[in-house]
Amino acid sequence: MQIGNIQIETPILLAPMAGVTDYSFRILCKEMGAGAVYSEFVSAHGIIRENEKTLDMIRFTKMERPIGIQIFGDSPEVMAQAARVVADKFHPDIIDINYGCPVPKITKKGAGSAALKDLCLMDDITASVVESVPELPVTVKMRAGWDMSNIVAIEAGPRLEKIGVKAIALHPRTTKQSYKGSAKWEWIKELKEVVSIPVIGNGDIKKPDDVSRMFDETGCDAVMVARAALGNPWFFMDARALLNGTSLPPEPSTDDRIAMCQRHMDLLIESRGEHIGTNLIRKHFGWYIKGFTGAATLRQSLVTAKDKNEMIILLNQSLSTSKESVFASI
Repeated sequence: MQIGNIQIETPILLAPMAGVTDYSFRILCKEMGAGAVYSEFVSAHGIIRENEKTLDMIRFTKMERPIGIQIFGDSPEVMAQAARVVADKFHPDIIDINYGCPVPKITKKGAGSAALKDLCLMDDITASVVESVPELPVTVKMRAGWDMSNIVAIEAGPRLEKIGVKAIALHPRTTKQSYKGSAKWEWIKELKEVVSIPVIGNGDIKKPDDVSRMFDETGCDAVMVARAALGNPWFFMDARALLNGTSLPPEPSTDDRIAMCQRHMDLLIESRGEHIGTNLIRKHFGWYIKGFTGAATLRQSLVTAKDKNEMIILLNQSLSTSKESVFASI
C-alpha cells in the first residue's frame, strides 16, 4: 500500500487514540507488526503556541516510521500554520487531519467531526493544510456524518481527493453514535467506489479475522486497528499472519502478558519520567492483566501501588514460569 510517496509494507495500521498512542504504545505495536502508526490527536492551537506538553505528544523516533501526526482544529489558518510547524520541526511521514473525534469538548469548538456539518469549512481546512505542506502526504480520518440524517462521507470523499488528500480513513459511525451501535462497513465500500485514493477502514475490528473480513467485504486498501490493540499489541502479529496465510503465533501466555506490561511501563518511564510514567501505566494494567487466575486481585494491587518499585515487585511475583525475575529496577 502507498500513501503519496510513502510505502507501507503491511496494510494494518494503528489508529490514533487520545491518551493511548504515545511513543511507548506505538513502539510496542510497531515491533508487533503494525504497518504504520499514528500519534494521538494534537491541538493545532497548542502547536502554533509551541506549548511544550503539546509538542511532546508529537516527538517520535525513527523506529516508529512510517508515522502520521494527527492534528485537529477549527480554523484553516491555524491548521495550516500547525501543519507547517510539525513538518519543519519533526519531519513526519504523513500529516493527518482529524474529522472524526466525536467528543463534545472538541466538537463544541468546531473541531473534530464538527466539520462534517459544514463541508465547505472542511474543504477550506483541508486545502490550507495541503497547500502548507506540499512535500508531505496529507490524509484524513473522518466519521460518516454528524447523524443518521446527514451521512456525508460519500460526498466528502471526492471533494477531499480533488483538494489533494492522499488517503481517507473512514470510521463508519456518526458523531451522535459515538462508539455505540454497529459500524456500517458498507459505507467504507461505497467510499472506495467513488474515490481512487486509498481508503482505510476502521471500526468494529475486535479480533484478527475481522481484519481479513473487512478487506473482503469493503475492498478497502488498509485496516486501522484501535481498541482491539489495547493491552494486546500481539493483535498486529496475528492479523498479519492471517492476511499472509501463515500459521497464527501461539496465544500469549500469562508471563508474556506480564512481561509486555513491564516493557510498556519501562518505555513510559523512559520517555515521561518515573512519576508521570507510573501514573500513565495504571490504565494499561486493566487491559493487560486479565484472563488468568488471580488477574483481578493483581490488577487492583497494581492500580493502587504507590510507586514503580512496588509495581515491579507485584509483576515479578506473578511470573509463573521464570525461576529468576526477568525484570530489573530501571
